[in-house]
Amino acid sequence: MKIESFIRTIPDYPKKGIQFRDVSTLFQDPRGFRMAIDMLLHPYAGQPIDKVAALEARGFILGGAIAHQLSVGFVPIRKQGKLPFETMQEDYTLEYGEATMEMHTDAIKTGERILLVDDLIATGGTCEAGIKLLKRAKADIVGCAFVIDLPALGGRKLIESLGVDVHSLCEFDGD
Repeated sequence: MKIESFIRTIPDYPKKGIQFRDVSTLFQDPRGFRMAIDMLLHPYAGQPIDKVAALEARGFILGGAIAHQLSVGFVPIRKQGKLPFETMQEDYTLEYGEATMEMHTDAIKTGERILLVDDLIATGGTCEAGIKLLKRAKADIVGCAFVIDLPALGGRKLIESLGVDVHSLCEFDGD
């Protein structure tokens, strides 16, 4: 069974013309969820990974499961104002404006090998902010893993231009 068969497409959400790729149906199916976690991990088998970092919010579901599977720590990278301790921040561009991602200043030790995870890569702005935070913390980024890539939006190319490997389980055309 292909991973795409577990992903629901919702037309015209959050606005007309957008085909929203809903991974909640993947998470609801025990076989699909397990398959996604195993497939996300596969390219990194045998590589030392110290922690898994994930981007808010659906990335947390995947990242937590992957960290558990690897028996390593988990680092949440969140939207501004959501973390209770001292943070470092990175601004990024949205379709209409800007936003800020944050990570605790003590989340990563210099040289730790980090796998960065999210459910989907579109334009790559959020992931780019996460990468910049990890690099400022002097992490060694092993790669970025996503369930879905929307190649028409250019996120993979952006992340690869930052020198970070991208692994995705499936692609969908369009937005």
